[in-house]
Amino acid sequence: MQRFERSVDTAAVDVIASQADSQARKRPPEPRGGRRRDVLWIAAAAAMLQASVLQVSVVRGTSMEPTLCDGDRLVVDRIARGIGGLEHGDVVVLRNPVESGIDFVKRVVALPGDRVALRGGRLLVNGAEAERFEHVPDDYDMPELVVPADHVFVLGDNRPVSADSRDFGIVPGPLLLGTVRARVWPPARAALL
Repeated sequence: MQRFERSVDTAAVDVIASQADSQARKRPPEPRGGRRRDVLWIAAAAAMLQASVLQVSVVRGTSMEPTLCDGDRLVVDRIARGIGGLEHGDVVVLRNPVESGIDFVKRVVALPGDRVALRGGRLLVNGAEAERFEHVPDDYDMPELVVPADHVFVLGDNRPVSADSRDFGIVPGPLLLGTVRARVWPPARAALL
C-alpha cells in the first residue's frame, strides 16, 4: 500500500491565521442586547409612524358599498388631516359628530363655499349634477345649503343605508382624521383610492 503524505506550509497557515486574528480584533464587539435593541428601535419607529403618519383601518358596515365593503382594510394618510388638501370625491375617515368613539368612512362631496343639494336622490354641487363616482342611489331630497369655511359635506356611497351629512350635518375640519389612500385587503380588491 502506498501512503500519501501532505506537506503543509506552516508559515502560510500562520500568516492566514494572523490576518484572521487582526480582522477579528478590528471589529468592535457587539454590545450586549444589540440585536434586541435594534428590533425594539425599529418597532418603536414603526409604532410612531403608524400613530402619526399612516393608519390601517378596517371597514365595518355597508355604507360605502360598492366602493368599500365590510372587512376591507384601508391605508389612511393621517398627515392629510383637515380640509386644506381635500378634493371633491376624496374618501376620508372622520369622527362621528354625534357619538364619540366611533369613526366613519365617507366621501367628500362638497367643500367650503360649495352649494350642495339633493333632488330626487341626485347630488347637485354648485348647481351641477356631481355624480362622478359609483354609488347606490336613493330618492332623498335636501334643500340647497352653503358649506361654511372649515367644513365639508360627506355622503356614503350606499346612500339608502348611510348615516352621513344628511343625518348629522356638515362636518367641521377638526373631526377629519385622515384621507384614505388605498384599499390593501382583500388582495383581489386592492386599489389606490
